[in-house]
Amino acid sequence: MFLNCMDINMWTHHEPEVGTNPVQVEVGDFDEAIDVEEETVEDIVDNPCLNYHCKKGKVCEVDEGNTPMCVCQDPSTCPPADAEFEHVCGTDNKTYDSSCHFFATKCALEGTKKGHKLHLDYIGPCKYIETCLDSELNEFPLRMRDWLKNVLVTLYERDEDNNLLTEKQKLRVKKIYENEKRLQAGDHSLDLLAHDFEKNYNMYIFPVHWQFGQLDQHPVDGYLTHTELAPLRAPLIPMEHCTTRFFEECDSDSDKYIALEEWASCFGLKERKYGRVI
Repeated sequence: MFLNCMDINMWTHHEPEVGTNPVQVEVGDFDEAIDVEEETVEDIVDNPCLNYHCKKGKVCEVDEGNTPMCVCQDPSTCPPADAEFEHVCGTDNKTYDSSCHFFATKCALEGTKKGHKLHLDYIGPCKYIETCLDSELNEFPLRMRDWLKNVLVTLYERDEDNNLLTEKQKLRVKKIYENEKRLQAGDHSLDLLAHDFEKNYNMYIFPVHWQFGQLDQHPVDGYLTHTELAPLRAPLIPMEHCTTRFFEECDSDSDKYIALEEWASCFGLKERKYGRVI
């Protein structure tokens, strides 16, 4: 299945409305609303975990001194999966009921060799993934570049509330969107994709850099870890069997990190001095 079949919602999410009051005050219920707010404040004082955040796989507990701390979550406390699409496959080739079950299991293995090697491989139950041939590996970036360009164009078209792209990003995507030479989204032949990349090279530079910047968040340091790469690769693997090999070979120096220069090279971009990704 080609990349253009993937859901654009990977890049869109809905945040709570700014200024929304968690306590909804109805007419005539003002006194009750005050009571609710007072109880909420007391709860925060009595339970420090309410404002204490833990990474995936851990939950907050308080010690004898009422100090919050993060401990591994018991997988049995994870909500049961409602559907098969909630399952995830680990790099141990084991299917977990949900990402909650996976990260709780990984947390329990912290400090062990097995835990260090265990990562979330892809979304969905484990299945047979075909071997990626050399010829197929060469084709992968052709579709990937075109897909990233189309993702940005779609985000630009949907960005009515100015919250999907920054102003600087919109200005860059606008140039792509309004370019009459832009190859429209579709199921194109590999020859056409290769020809368009050569002919309209500059149109593909920003989409490749943008995707790197979207992933490089924890921390923003110009390098992608396996964890940072997961939001992109995990949904891709079941549909594009060359995904794993592609990103493994992007790490040309085998240091377990993909630098921006390595990322750009993987996508066929020419060498240049890279600065901060917008």
